[in-house]
Amino acid sequence: MSALVILKNENCQVVIEKGELISFQKDTKEYIHQKGSKGWGNSDIEMFPVIGPISKNNFRVHTEKGDAIQDQHGFLRELEYTLTASNDTTAKLVKTYKKNTQIQNSKFPLKSSEEKLSWPFDFNFEKQFHLENDVLKITFVLTSEKGMPFMLGYHPAFLLSDTGTETVVCKGEKITLDAIFKAGHNAFPLLNSDKIILENTGKNSLEISMEGFGNLMLWTPSFNMLCVEPITQYTSYTDEKFSEKNMRLSEGENIFSMTIKVL
Repeated sequence: MSALVILKNENCQVVIEKGELISFQKDTKEYIHQKGSKGWGNSDIEMFPVIGPISKNNFRVHTEKGDAIQDQHGFLRELEYTLTASNDTTAKLVKTYKKNTQIQNSKFPLKSSEEKLSWPFDFNFEKQFHLENDVLKITFVLTSEKGMPFMLGYHPAFLLSDTGTETVVCKGEKITLDAIFKAGHNAFPLLNSDKIILENTGKNSLEISMEGFGNLMLWTPSFNMLCVEPITQYTSYTDEKFSEKNMRLSEGENIFSMTIKVL
């Protein structure tokens, strides 16, 4: 597929690179963390079919169809998107996986002992972008065998001023960027939450809302960016085993979304 897909309307522009959201601008002001800047090396990824450091579970996920080998945050990121439809304001992309296909792990050998990853279920994972007025909606449609266990998280990074003065408002509570930074690799959990306001410094605030996930976590390695991550499960509080008993079960088709509104 073409390297870049551009969505635009009178005030806003969105740039997608191989399925990754690399830019969302309103009136030429950028709201997405730029790859190559300090902090995290990406602009967004999806975490699937597991969330968290699965090394504590010997890189194994137990399912009724046998143990699967996975790595931190799953292996969906190792698959490539195919663009299936696009116009000025909408784009649809899909990743398709055939059960038990061996996938090369990009973390091996420097950051992982597992060279190949696999999953004992077929699935299609569709990512949809829709731009309308000052709102970008990103929808995920998971199609799989009914009863397939999974965790899902979305991991977009937002551009900040690098002053440390931004705050996040959730259910009336203000959370400082310093508090999020100090949470470290476990991230800052906002359980049973589906909406925040990111109060930006020097530009419009963002209302970020989610459907289908149920929880959020906030993470930053530096004050120039913030990841706002909707998740189906938060795994850092416990030593839970990665097995279908601790995961969601597919309904055959499951739909999730994040909506980013410039205020």
